Amino acid sequence: MTEYTSDIKRFCSIYKSSKKKEMYLYVDRKYDLKKLPETLMPIFGQPLHVMDMILTPEKKLARVSSEKVLKMIADKGYFLQMPPLDNDDIAGDYVAPKDSLNG
Repeated sequence: MTEYTSDIKRFCSIYKSSKKKEMYLYVDRKYDLKKLPETLMPIFGQPLHVMDMILTPEKKLARVSSEKVLKMIADKGYFLQMPPLDNDDIAGDYVAPKDSLNG
């Protein structure tokens, strides 16, 4: 039998959040989700399985380096990918006043 988990590769399951758009959870496929911290699930919501894949340091991911994901799974047992920040999130509640320069 081939071993898919080692220091340089890991067979991962990826779940999306039922509560937050574009929030994903990466876990080693051989571990049960019940081993995740209890405080994580109320924030994440119901995990919805997206896919399984063999993750290696060379694998290109959309928003984070695969090396970071592999390290976090090895250290904590999971990696939580947060949604990207919107410009509105960065600006907070401040809205520039409308004038001749700001439309």
